[in-house]
Amino acid sequence: MDPEQQFTDLFAALWPRLYRTAYGVAGDRGAAEDAVQSAMAKAYASWWRIRKADNPEAYVRRMVINEVIGARRSGWRLRERPREIVEHADALPSPETGVADRDAVWTAVLALPVRQRAVIVLRYYEDLSEAEIADALGCSRGTVKSQASAALRNLRSAGIETEGDDR
Repeated sequence: MDPEQQFTDLFAALWPRLYRTAYGVAGDRGAAEDAVQSAMAKAYASWWRIRKADNPEAYVRRMVINEVIGARRSGWRLRERPREIVEHADALPSPETGVADRDAVWTAVLALPVRQRAVIVLRYYEDLSEAEIADALGCSRGTVKSQASAALRNLRSAGIETEGDDR
């Protein structure tokens, strides 16, 4: 298969998952679309190298997360009210395993620092392992564990009850 067709196929297959991840981390539909689009444009420009990677999907996922985090660092701010995000949250898999109140969960998740939010989204939405999350975020497994622990602690202190899943 020619490289351009490979990229087109990968793009079509990954877009929904990458958008869901970006939306969960960014908390904003427009920012999520921008991040995925920008990452995919960069991936296309480097496709000759990415297609040779062991896991092109993981490579592109990391690019998307870097785009979201980079946008946050460069001054992007949440443009949607959290209520709108909650109303559209049913488009995503349920993040609140063991938690009854979706509104409270989304409000609390959106209040997390971006790295903690990224760990929560990748772990509970995308069901990635610690190693996969570490690869996606460009950090160690220990950092993933500490970010997850801090995120869960912050969620609990916000009144969100979580099941004892500190995997």
